[in-house]
This record gives sequence, structure tokens and C-alpha cells, in this order.
Amino acid sequence: LSRRVSHFKPGNGGMPIARFSAMAATVWKGFLSFGLVSFPVRLFAAARSEKVHFHLLHRPDLSRVKEVWYCAEEDKPVDRKDMVKGYESGKGEYVVVEDDELKRIAPPTATSMEILQFVRDKEVDPVFLETSYYVSPEEAANKPYTLLLAAMSQTGFYAIAKVTMHGREHVAVIRPTPEGLVLHTLYYEDELHKTSAVRATKSQFSAKELDLAKSLIASLAAPFKPSQFHDQYRENVEHLIEQKQKGHKITTIKQPRKAKVVDIVEALQRSLQESFKKQPAKKKARKVA
Repeated sequence: LSRRVSHFKPGNGGMPIARFSAMAATVWKGFLSFGLVSFPVRLFAAARSEKVHFHLLHRPDLSRVKEVWYCAEEDKPVDRKDMVKGYESGKGEYVVVEDDELKRIAPPTATSMEILQFVRDKEVDPVFLETSYYVSPEEAANKPYTLLLAAMSQTGFYAIAKVTMHGREHVAVIRPTPEGLVLHTLYYEDELHKTSAVRATKSQFSAKELDLAKSLIASLAAPFKPSQFHDQYRENVEHLIEQKQKGHKITTIKQPRKAKVVDIVEALQRSLQESFKKQPAKKKARKVA
């Protein structure tokens, strides 16, 4: 995602308008509607995972291995233009579906994203969150966009809407941020793996154990700063590649061994001591003359 800049326009109540450079790819474009108000918007991917990408090579000569689509019936490779989508209706039986047929039966939410209701932020369980997108208004839609943004910010409501993209109709939550509206597609309830949900069994613990656990939480409490977190595994892979290029020996990183908890009070006390050791020394307050 390319750099995002917040612009202020006169007469928009001081609310910023999220803008994206031309380098950002539009994921979806259409109209956002609430009540009888409708205005054009675009969706841009808010994030993407980053990792070191490897190519598959043929070990003997280190040449690139290419993926080939193969027809089992004719025993030969197939060109992309000769492929069609098929739904298996029975063993070895398929219903062919063309791309233009899929476009013809797309629901209205393919071009118009309608807000169905507003909910409080605490009503949306994070387990439903799937993918995040920035909602950006077209130039002519600054006023209704910022009006909706300001109203949602001041009332503390999130919007629930439906939008069709990437081959399916999504239910989504739209929330206000200081920079603009952000949309998160949601999993449907039947897509959650409820059978795998964690169900903690009730267990007895002492007041001392609870107080120690709460003290440990308090000692580790800090403002969330995303910039302080990084992918150590990715950095290690990049370092590995650099070391191999230089012909250096690869150093194995030792994995920590976790001892079994025998005395939970002792473990909590030691954890509390370690957390205090890691905290930066507080600056002494200056005396006021």
C-alpha cells in the first residue's frame, strides 16, 4: 500500500479525508449508501503480510520450476485461455459457469454498498474480523463522506454493511478513525470454528495468586505502539540469505526450554521480579525552586 495522506478541506467540519496516491490499487469501487444519502467511494487494501519469498528450483541445475496446467484426459498441457470454471455436481460431472454469467447474477452490493444498521463498537467480536480496507471518497463526495465520518465519530457507532467483491458477498463493519473510514470484512457465523473454541474449565485459585497475577499484568501494561514490533523470523531468514551469499557459517539459534510450573505463586513472583528488571529506569523529577 502506498503512502496515505490526510487532507483537510474547508467546510468539512475539520474532519480529515483519507487520500491515496495513484500507486494504490483500487480493490472495489462503487457507492456507499446510508438512508437516502449515497456517494462514490473506493476501497484500498489496508495491509498485507510481508515475508521472504522463495522460488522453487530444480536441485541438479538450480533452474526455475514452472507451474503447468495439465489436462488429465488428453495427457497434455493446457493454455490458460482454454480453461473454464466448473462446479462438480457429481463424480466426474461438472456444471460449466462462464465469467460473464457470474457478472450477470451479481447482487446489487457489487456496485452499491448499503449500510444496514449501526452498532456499538463493543458489539463486534474481533473473532469475526477478516480483512481490512481503507474507504476513500471520490473528489465530489467529500461532504457526505466527512459528514458520515463526523457523525459516527461523535456518536461512537460502527456501521454494518454488505459488499460484493472477490467472488463473494461480504458482511462488513465500517468504523471511524482520525484519518477516515476503515472497513473490515467479517466472517459469517457459520464460518467460525466453534468446535475448536477454547473452553476453560473452572479451577480454584487463592486470593494471593489472583493479586500476583493482577500485579504482573499491571507491570506489563503499556500503550500499544505497532512500530515497536517486528518479524524476527523474517529478519533471521534475510540474515541467513546474506550469510550464505558471503559463504559464512550458519549459526543455529537456540530455542528456549520452558520448565513446568510447579508452584504458581513462586512462578508469578519471579515473573513479577523479571518484569521490573526489564522496565527502563524512571527519570527523577526535577525539584522546582
